[in-house]
Amino acid sequence: MGRDDSDWKAEAKAVPELRFLKTLVTGLALVMGMGMIAVVALLWLRLGQPVQAEMPELPDVVQLPDGASPAAVTFARDWLVVVTEAGEILLYDRAGVLRGRIEADQAP
Repeated sequence: MGRDDSDWKAEAKAVPELRFLKTLVTGLALVMGMGMIAVVALLWLRLGQPVQAEMPELPDVVQLPDGASPAAVTFARDWLVVVTEAGEILLYDRAGVLRGRIEADQAP
């Protein structure tokens, strides 16, 4: 009827490029395995570090309005933005001078 293809070793010897392809695929699998190990190790190291829950200290030159306590602080290049517990947004310049106040219900 036809050829018997059950003897794969004989067929593989007939195509010498298969050995090179097998080596290439094996190398790729090893590199991918090492990459996965590296990703897992980095995640384990980074996520294993304790979380720093404290907020940064406000500079001494910044004076908050009476009764205001900071909930979030953002240090930008030229600005310092403080969000208070009451939801008010305070904008300070680098010198610590209050330049603007925005109520939370007015913010977009």
